[in-house]
Amino acid sequence: MADRREFLKTSCAALTMTAMATQMRHFGLINALAQEKDFDGSGDGGNYKALVCVFLSGGNDSNNTVIPNYDAGYGQYSAARSPQGLAIPRANLLSITPPAMNGDAYGFHPSMAEMHTLWNQNKLAVVTNVGTLMQPLTRAQYQSGAARPMQLFSHSNQVEQFKTAISNYSSSTGWGGRLADRTANLNGGAAIPMISQLSTGANVYTVGNSSTPLIVAPSPTPLNQVLALNGFPVTPTAEETARRTAMDNIRAADLNYSMTQAASVITQQAINVSQQLSTDPVLTVTFPNTVLGNQLKQVAKLMKFRTQLNMSRQVFYVQLGGFDTHSGQLANQASLWTQVSQALKAFYDETVAQGISDNVTSFTMSDFNRTLNPAGSGSGVGSDHAWGGHHFVMGGAVLGGNFYGRPTSNGSIFPTLVTAGPDDAETRGRIIPSVSVEQYAATLARWFGLSNTDIPLVFPNINAFSSSNLGFMV
Repeated sequence: MADRREFLKTSCAALTMTAMATQMRHFGLINALAQEKDFDGSGDGGNYKALVCVFLSGGNDSNNTVIPNYDAGYGQYSAARSPQGLAIPRANLLSITPPAMNGDAYGFHPSMAEMHTLWNQNKLAVVTNVGTLMQPLTRAQYQSGAARPMQLFSHSNQVEQFKTAISNYSSSTGWGGRLADRTANLNGGAAIPMISQLSTGANVYTVGNSSTPLIVAPSPTPLNQVLALNGFPVTPTAEETARRTAMDNIRAADLNYSMTQAASVITQQAINVSQQLSTDPVLTVTFPNTVLGNQLKQVAKLMKFRTQLNMSRQVFYVQLGGFDTHSGQLANQASLWTQVSQALKAFYDETVAQGISDNVTSFTMSDFNRTLNPAGSGSGVGSDHAWGGHHFVMGGAVLGGNFYGRPTSNGSIFPTLVTAGPDDAETRGRIIPSVSVEQYAATLARWFGLSNTDIPLVFPNINAFSSSNLGFMV
């Protein structure tokens, strides 16, 4: 037994595929033993679906990405931002006319040309005024001390709350991980974890009670190098073949012990995946060589192996930093949104080429919006931490070309852009959200296959809000 344990330890050390490491985080026991269940892959599990979370780290200023372009609305926006030089000139806006806004025109940031194209193709929607909430909240309620999320306007706390969809206590699991927990039966027999993370560092969004992420390096690292196994090449030598035979024989022993069985199953999964991903797939679309472009390129490559890996459901997490624009915002945000827009368009076009554009939905999240009232002035002008902001959802299953949300104080789903106005929590334009993270995420999760029964298990505070479906998915 001692020799066997030593052999397994040595063999596992040779398995450098990250799936091995992440599965072993909980000894792999739950996921490994789950494979013994009789999942026949019928029904909803036969239809591939994927969610791609694009996190804009630092707090994107959505006041300058979705802007009123009708006289009264632009006038309010300009009055708040033009004196210090933070307003986008009206002539530069990429005009849109959302049906939900009763004929009023709006505009995208001028760096969002590719996303503007997707909007015109009805493949992109805007969900307005989303933020962390414990309950629906008005300005009067906020100022009278009503319950509000923990540590508002703090990066770390608001990031955590967007990723966990829980604002009244700190959670060790994220809504992406809990979603994977509750939809695991739709992915029976999958060769890798349901969740893949393309950015480095700890990330509560991808962690569930029984789900852990596969950590994958972005392009330009070839996919077959990311998931390679040391010591077991595709074309082995005689010595390597003998080593493989010996390992297979030893792993077939003592399977009546749960931990031994779990280790054997994980090792076999790692070997199978390495063999299946022995080539670096060629994509149809050329992706931009940027931080976000390279992450989404690797996501598209993983999706290309969905059939070989027996994946019916996948959740991906990618991230782009730099959105904490306290100063120098105009130039920085223009560069960032050029990158986001180009990368998202390339990714969407690749899903079209793969024939899965209706099966893949991408969406943005961020720490928070930023203050309507600028910080500083001139070339150094920026903005500070705020609250509710606008987010984008992209894909063939999205009811695009429109705004979605819940009514604000003015009766529409777009807030009043006036500092100290009816939607401002304070005096600087920290707009109170009218849509909770739970409502935004639950709409995506329901499309993914989460049952109505399981929605409160993934989003424990969802019953505090009037609706768990904002209507932007087919």
